[in-house]
Amino acid sequence: MLKLERLELAQGDFTLRADLHIEAGHRVAVIGPSGSGKSTLLAAIGGFLAPVGGRICWHATDITDASPGKRPVAMLFQDNNLFPHLSIDRNVGLGIRPDLKLDAKDRARVAEALARVGLAGMTERKPAALSGGQQSRAALARVLVQNRPILLLDEPFAALGPALRQEMLDLVADLTRETGATLLMVTHDPQDAQRIADDVIFVEGGWAAPPQPAQALLENPPPALRAYLG
Repeated sequence: MLKLERLELAQGDFTLRADLHIEAGHRVAVIGPSGSGKSTLLAAIGGFLAPVGGRICWHATDITDASPGKRPVAMLFQDNNLFPHLSIDRNVGLGIRPDLKLDAKDRARVAEALARVGLAGMTERKPAALSGGQQSRAALARVLVQNRPILLLDEPFAALGPALRQEMLDLVADLTRETGATLLMVTHDPQDAQRIADDVIFVEGGWAAPPQPAQALLENPPPALRAYLG
């Protein structure tokens, strides 16, 4: 279980609070207006933003002060963060060893991850030689080889067209079912939440609300969420 206990985050004059828990293995969409703090929340869970109050726990372990690399977390950003001068297999290999000193077992893990996301046979290509969807798949493969129990997605498919975005969401859903990973996914699109999420966290007015079942919440939203959805 992932717990955010009386968590308080601050960036300049902006403050976000959260007091919630997420069951292990659940897929959770994080939605809310632009600037409400969705990415801020993920940054704190990932270890890229230190809280000013409260704590973050995974099962019985307090990870509030752990560095990003020491957390049970893998994060996929909107821009994919692929290095243009490296081949796709080396980009994925960074998820295992940042110095890219990979042994045969590591290289097998990279090849398996690339095959799982549909990029077998493209290992030597560089990002510029791939389509946007293929780049997203490569970034997802890098997350896979990290083998972390918590996966954070900060709108990594926002630049893709609707059909390709849905394809990537379905792939993420399949992969999290296979691995049992807990997923938090920032999105602006309620259809994305309905497609993939068990629960929804609505972030608005400096508060990240506890997760609620996605289908019921989106079919009968409270006033603040209804105003956001339009």
